[in-house]
Amino acid sequence: MNELLIFLSSIRWQDVFDIALASYLLFRFYVLFTGTYVFRVITGLAILWLFQRITVFMGLIVSSWAIQGIMAVSAIIVIVVFKNEIRSVLQAKNLKSILWGFPAKAEDTPIEMIVESVYELAQASTGALIVFPGKEDLGEVVQSGIPWRGVVSKEMIKSIFWHDNPVHDGAAIIEGDRVKEVGGILPLSRRDDLPSYYGTRHRAAAGLAENTDALVIAVSEERGDVVIAKGSRVRVIKEKKKLLDMLQKHVGVSKKQWSHLRKRNLELSIAGLVSIVFIAGVWFNFTSGMDTLITLEIPVEYTNRNPEMKIFDTSVNAVSLSLHGSGTLMRSIRPEQVEVRLDLGKAIVGPNTFTITQGDITLPPGVSLKKVDPVTVEVTLDIPIKKVLPVQVDWIGRLPEHLILKAVKLDPKNVEVVGGKGILENISTIYTEKVLLERIEQSGAVVVKPVFNPAFLKISSDLDDGIKITYEVEKRSKRTKP
Repeated sequence: MNELLIFLSSIRWQDVFDIALASYLLFRFYVLFTGTYVFRVITGLAILWLFQRITVFMGLIVSSWAIQGIMAVSAIIVIVVFKNEIRSVLQAKNLKSILWGFPAKAEDTPIEMIVESVYELAQASTGALIVFPGKEDLGEVVQSGIPWRGVVSKEMIKSIFWHDNPVHDGAAIIEGDRVKEVGGILPLSRRDDLPSYYGTRHRAAAGLAENTDALVIAVSEERGDVVIAKGSRVRVIKEKKKLLDMLQKHVGVSKKQWSHLRKRNLELSIAGLVSIVFIAGVWFNFTSGMDTLITLEIPVEYTNRNPEMKIFDTSVNAVSLSLHGSGTLMRSIRPEQVEVRLDLGKAIVGPNTFTITQGDITLPPGVSLKKVDPVTVEVTLDIPIKKVLPVQVDWIGRLPEHLILKAVKLDPKNVEVVGGKGILENISTIYTEKVLLERIEQSGAVVVKPVFNPAFLKISSDLDDGIKITYEVEKRSKRTKP
């Protein structure tokens, strides 16, 4: 549970936006290309990618490498082989429909009118070939079609298949209440079980039905028969009501529109949810697989200090932080984006020990803390005061035996020291640096620095030249005992 909370807290708003944007693009891809061969191939590639990740997780090196190679080649094949289908989808839509438009509600197909027109063509021995698409896209199957977009009517259908019309031998594709294309060339069936008297028109109807989920009506010029082809079945329909029922079942009628609408909305909702889940999985896979560990030296800042107190000493000035996150994020992180702050609001006069916790550290979103070194920091606080203290020379060693120290003069004799009240109250003298007596051969002077213990004591005034020690020695009398 804690790991889940840590993971959720590490997600940046940029990550949420990234997932949302990529999910929407994937959803738009589904809306634009659903039912096309491109969509089927891309779906297959997505399944291959899923298998590839599974093989990586299981440690199957050869299988993972092989699937990855297949995916790379397939991606190129999709662009090359289906470039015409991709172009036709994008060209048929404006920018608005590509980015956020949804498929328009299909208008009811005037089935009764079409049935009447078909049988009138049959009675007049006028050949016809009419295609009613299913869910599959026919762009790669139907060739040389001429865009029409005319509203379906008896006159429209009869004029298309009038024997003097240049497109009368081709197929007319009807979607909704419109004639989408005319003059389309359909693939011919190579079946041996079709009647021998079936000509090109009937074999074209059977060929398209075999390769797609479309329903095709063929009207014979010679016999005046109405033949319907769907799937692998090709049969003559003599009754109008039978043809009417078959078309209603294929294209859907008004009484089924509500059911189709609900089904379409449910389909779009599921597609949106799948897009989000898929992209979130891809995002997590990439971020978890590209984790990087770095170490930064970050200075410690102190907040909420009592203004009457001053920090006189700290055990460390900076701490080492081991940070963990995605490689891209860790490469862009800068030290100034990371802060370590200790709250001195409850600190007391004297030494204080603080333990650095996660709450004391500010990190960019998406970055997690692995280790702090050191974990504890000692801070000494006190009320600053000034005190004048006498200076005393710190002699060490012994003078040469023939000399004696006659007089010593200090300049200055006293210094004003700034430090914590608790420390200065217990100090009565300031010593200089050590002065070696063995090195003294004659009277002279030496400049030394004062020595502070503890080291955070300071002289309030400038003392750049240090403390001057003037000493006077004289030779020892022979009568004087050493």
